Amino acid sequence: MKRAIVIGATSGIGRALVKVLVAKGYVVGATGRRAKLLAELQAEHPGKIFISTFDVTEVATVVKKLSALVREIGGLDLVVLSSGTGHMNPALDFALEQEAIDTNVLPFTLIAGWAYAFFEKQGAGHFAGITSIAGLRGGRHAPAYNATKAFQIRYLEGLRAKAKKAGLPIVITDIRPGFVDTAMAKGDDVFWVAPARKAAVQIYRAIENKKPVAYITRRWALIALVMRLLPKFIYERI
Repeated sequence: MKRAIVIGATSGIGRALVKVLVAKGYVVGATGRRAKLLAELQAEHPGKIFISTFDVTEVATVVKKLSALVREIGGLDLVVLSSGTGHMNPALDFALEQEAIDTNVLPFTLIAGWAYAFFEKQGAGHFAGITSIAGLRGGRHAPAYNATKAFQIRYLEGLRAKAKKAGLPIVITDIRPGFVDTAMAKGDDVFWVAPARKAAVQIYRAIENKKPVAYITRRWALIALVMRLLPKFIYERI
C-alpha cells in the first residue's frame, strides 16, 4: 500500500486529489490551515486519511509536522505540494505581493528540499508540485503570482536535474494547471475552467505515469506553446 502526503488539502485541487488517491488505494496524510475542513475530509475515509493542521508559512515548524505525519501514516512514497496563493493586484499593493512570496516561495523551497532529502535517504520517492501555467511568462495583473510560479517551475527543474545526475529514482513532477474551479480562478477572462475532480484525476494520471511536466487539463499544453512562442512585443500588449 502506497503512502502519500498532500499539502494544502482543505479545498480545491488538493482536497479532490486526496479523495482520488484514497480511491486508488493510498493511505494519505492531508494538511492544511482549516482544522474543521480536514476533520470532515478524514471522516469520509476513517483509517485511510490522517490529518495535520498547520500553516505552511510557519516555516519553523513545518518539517516537524511533516515528519510526525510520515510516522503516523507509516512511511512515504509521494508528496504533493498543492498549497499556494495569489491575487489580482494591478495596484501593486505590497501586502498582496508579499503574501504570494511568503506562501509560494519560502514554504515551497523548504518542503521540496525536505521531500528530496527524505527520498534521497530512502532511495526512492516522488515529489509533485502544483505550479501554474502562469509561471511561463510575467503577468501584469498579478506580477508576484506569476513570478513565484516561475520560481517553482525552475526549482523543480533543478531538483529533477539533481536526481538524474545522482542516478537516483526520485521522480519530480511539475503540475501546471490552467483554470480550475477553485478560489484561485480569479478574474474576468477565465476560460476552459475544469472541475476540481477532473483536474485531480488528470494529476493522478500524470503522477502514476511519472511525467516530468503535466498541463491540467491537457488542452492547456496548447496555450503553453503559444505563450512560449509569442513574441515579447505582442505579449506585452495583450
